[in-house]
Amino acid sequence: MLHDAASGTVDELARRFAGGEPDALRAAFDRHGPAVQRLARASLRDQADVDDIVQATFVSAWNGRHTYDPAKAGLLTWLLGITRRRIVDLLRARGRAQRDSDAVAAATPPEPVTGESPERIVDRLVVADGLTRLPAAQREVLELAFYADLTHTQIAERTGLPLGTVKSHLRRGMQNLRSHLDHPPEEVDDDAPRLRSARPARP
Repeated sequence: MLHDAASGTVDELARRFAGGEPDALRAAFDRHGPAVQRLARASLRDQADVDDIVQATFVSAWNGRHTYDPAKAGLLTWLLGITRRRIVDLLRARGRAQRDSDAVAAATPPEPVTGESPERIVDRLVVADGLTRLPAAQREVLELAFYADLTHTQIAERTGLPLGTVKSHLRRGMQNLRSHLDHPPEEVDDDAPRLRSARPARP
């Protein structure tokens, strides 16, 4: 028969544990805790999970000690059975959580590709509208400068216009565009007759 100087024989410890003697839980932990921990560590990577399983095992064992029969199984065997169930419960819970997370991710619509603010979008629309009101030559030069990011020389090469004409179109186009943005057309009541055109006069 196995014997431990601090807690007596293994059978005696099992009997004391089953009987709920206050110091039996501490003695059982000191004697069988390392074996429970080895079993948990063999199945789990995270040390925090291992510690949780060890704690849960002894808490469950102590709370359910009235179900333990020393005549049917040794205390270590009984504790290791509880440990296996706690590990399975943890892994199943993790699996359910992962499946739920995957389902939520699959059901969540993707984030918009553009991060433009609504205000920025409005600005772009206003500028685009202003460009449509410019003479064709000015509009083309401005679009090549700001949307295609071409230099004055590249614009001259692209359009066949003299470089001086390109600069003149840019300057006048900017003046007209700024005037349009500074003096937007007045809002018109849809029910009122349209007495005048909102289009500004040509420069």
